[in-house]
Amino acid sequence: MNAPLNPALLSAVQALAPEFVGIRHQIHAFPELAFEELRTSDLVAERLQSWGYEVHRGLGSTGVVGRLKKGQGSRSIGIRADMDALPIQEKTGLPYASTLSGKMHACGHDGHTAILLCAARYLAESVDYNGTLNLIFQPAEENEGGALRMVDDGLFEQFPCDEIYALHNTPGLPVGQIGMITGPAMASFDRATVTLTGRSAHGAMPHHGIDVMQAAASIVLGLQSLVSREVDALKSAVITVGSIQAGATYNIVPESATIKIGIRALNPEVRNQIETRLRDFVGAQAQSYQLQADLLYERKYPVLVNHAAQTERAREVAAQLLGADNVVTRGPVMGSEDFAYMLEHRPGAYVRLGNGLGQDGGCMVHNPLYDFNDKALHIGAAFWASLAQSYLQ
Repeated sequence: MNAPLNPALLSAVQALAPEFVGIRHQIHAFPELAFEELRTSDLVAERLQSWGYEVHRGLGSTGVVGRLKKGQGSRSIGIRADMDALPIQEKTGLPYASTLSGKMHACGHDGHTAILLCAARYLAESVDYNGTLNLIFQPAEENEGGALRMVDDGLFEQFPCDEIYALHNTPGLPVGQIGMITGPAMASFDRATVTLTGRSAHGAMPHHGIDVMQAAASIVLGLQSLVSREVDALKSAVITVGSIQAGATYNIVPESATIKIGIRALNPEVRNQIETRLRDFVGAQAQSYQLQADLLYERKYPVLVNHAAQTERAREVAAQLLGADNVVTRGPVMGSEDFAYMLEHRPGAYVRLGNGLGQDGGCMVHNPLYDFNDKALHIGAAFWASLAQSYLQ
């Protein structure tokens, strides 16, 4: 990390950091899955209230919003942190490892929550600004769409935000660096469940049946041509078959098969194209094998698109805080994030916070050996404090 341009702010926030590292460890030890974040939301609400925030609960079931207005300014900014954990058995062996079997903070949301709490205290106690700060602690980011639930429950009607921001820790990006990109930054995520129904038969006499296994194999292999031969090579898309379930023994042609498919795209038009063609393709394959196909297509998270002006604002703030050399262009990824729903309603940006390299924070998320890097906590908190102050000054 090069020498920071704003060492006073970084030092002030770093002085607060040990308290919030402790809070992070506490949250880590008691992970809560989507819409179960009662203990975490109690902790968040208690801390925010003690620093003078108006605390509002219940949006998105277990969400918490802390609002703090200073001065008479009309500007308002929203900053989001996610709180939920994952259904993974932790294997880190850390002193503060999960105490709950099969549940783990394997994506760093414990760190995101602690970062925003640290920024919340600093902004409440040490910064004079002129406007309204809305701190949004969101449940259920992992596959359950907690952001959409909060939006549908009236988040932006009750807490108007001119702009909205979020961050995510990034293993492989050095601590002390922040990355971002304008435009599509994370892919949409949809899923399709295909149920094939044929006719069972003895394996020695397959002509008496209609073989769903042949059809399933053909569909799985042929699906990849929808990307490789139909999607513009300059527009990213991914089709992943994650599960095939059929039959139970060696010599029986099963009556049915279920295929579970994940679909990702960085372009809304490509997203629509793949859905249309997947429906056509599965139907045609089923017809060619003389069997029935039922397809359930579920649209999950949209493409996450960073707005140009807000991304540039985040870039400038990060450069002023950390130095321009520590603000990098971080290309789009095919992972998905439900903050995309909030960005469909308000302009904003989603940025990447360096979590470290190698054994010091480099373990990828959604891994039983992952842990958020506490060395990054004060950097994320200082970035939020600087961003909020710059917009509301």
